[in-house]
This record gives sequence, structure tokens and C-alpha cells, in this order.
Amino acid sequence: MTKKRLQGKVAMVTGASRGGGRGIALVLGEEGATVYVTGRSTRGGQTTDGRRETVEETAELVTARGGVGIPVRCDHTRDEEVEAAFERVRKEQGRLDILANCVFGGSEDGLKDWGRPFWERHPGNWEGMFGAGVRAYLMAARYAAPLMLPNRRGLIINLTFWDHDKKLDSIYYDLAMNANNRMAFDLAAELKEHAIAAVALVPGWMRTERVMDGNFSPEEMAGTESVEYVGRAAAALAADPEVMKKTGQVLYVGDLAKEYGFTDIDGRWVPPYVLK
Repeated sequence: MTKKRLQGKVAMVTGASRGGGRGIALVLGEEGATVYVTGRSTRGGQTTDGRRETVEETAELVTARGGVGIPVRCDHTRDEEVEAAFERVRKEQGRLDILANCVFGGSEDGLKDWGRPFWERHPGNWEGMFGAGVRAYLMAARYAAPLMLPNRRGLIINLTFWDHDKKLDSIYYDLAMNANNRMAFDLAAELKEHAIAAVALVPGWMRTERVMDGNFSPEEMAGTESVEYVGRAAAALAADPEVMKKTGQVLYVGDLAKEYGFTDIDGRWVPPYVLK
């Protein structure tokens, strides 16, 4: 039986009802971790954009993979709910080993605005990507750090996107992702003396639930990757005893796959995603 590398570890994955957050939660669970799954979408309650995925569903999948999945309804734009979620971890576990920031406030309106110049974009997209994105990442890190400090170990992952040679299509998205990247650098600088690593993790074009509902052609889907590919990257980082060597960096999933020797769920190595 393969040893579970994260047995006994405690993780929180924000925005894990779907997308990359779900992929990370599933693989952390597969590696034996106890995973607190946060998000606003709940069974029997409201879900983002009326979608069917929920935090309870993700938590059940985590448990089915061999971990312990714990659903937590949390609106990451409300500081009191964020604080309560981490207080629950403190009371139930006494510590936190891994925080994966995946919550994102990009809306359907933001997708409709894709390709438009900044002066034609809806200003609400800024609030979505920064209030429910960048700020949500920082507040989660703010409450996670005290749960890591006493044990002098931990890992904070900011799910992000980056292509340093090109501007991303949306100015709001471009600024938000670069803010997440810089945040990882700044968190790393403050946490280094406490042996807590912080990194920005860049997946490629993932086959998220929204993408799968997008009616893309087979040719367009050819270079995509599963949401578990980024999950395998997150798990490899969390299991690496020398992860502090990577703290503060922007890391591509495809590069980590080569370094750590993992593939996507279909056995392929998917290279780092580069904008054309």
C-alpha cells in the first residue's frame, strides 16, 4: 500500500466547492490530510451562480479518497466568517499545516467582459477579483499564520496565474493575479524566520466545471489539464521537507511535475501554460 505523504496533516482549501480548489482538496485528501473545505455554495442553500457543486460534495469526495473532508460554509468577503472558520480549526485540530488560497470572485459578468478594453469593463469586476479574491487571500493568510507559528512549519499556497512576458486579457485579472504573486513574495519574507513557506502556484488551462460547460471544441480542449494536476503539485510541495527553498517564488505546475515526477490523471505531462 502506498504511504500517504500527508497523513496527520491539517489543511484548509478556500474556494473548494469547485475548480482548482476542489482539485487541490481531493489530492490532499488522497494523501491522507484532514481538509477543511470552504466556500459559499452549500447543499440546500445558495450556490454561486446557481451551480450544483457544494462544499459538502467536495468534502465527501475528500473522505472517499482516504482523507477527512470537513465542509465549512464561509463567505470570504466577511471577516467574521473567515475568523470563525479558522477558530473552528484551532478548536478542533489545534494547528494548521497547509493553507491553499483558491477562492475567487470573478463573476459571469467578468467572463462576458473578456476581451473588452478597460474603459468598457464593468467596475464590479474589480470588487469581485480584489475583494473576493486578493483581499480574501490575505485575510485567510492573516488568520492561518497564528495556527502555524507555534509549530514552526507550514505552507501557504496562492493559486494564481502569471505570464511575465505578456499582459493578461483583462486588466482587472492581470492586476489581481500579479497582486497574488507579490503577496506570496511578501508573506514569504515575513514568515521565513518561522520556517513557514509561501508560494504562488500557476496551473494551466484547467478543465474546471465552468470550462466543461463552455462548449469548447476538441481542438481548444487539447491542451487542457485536469484540476487534480494542480492538486498533485500542491501535495508535492506540502510533502517536500525542503519546500522552504521555494518560498516566495511563482511556481508553474508543469515545472513541478517534472521536478517531483508526477503526471496529470491521464498519465500525461502537461507543460507550463504559456499565453500565445
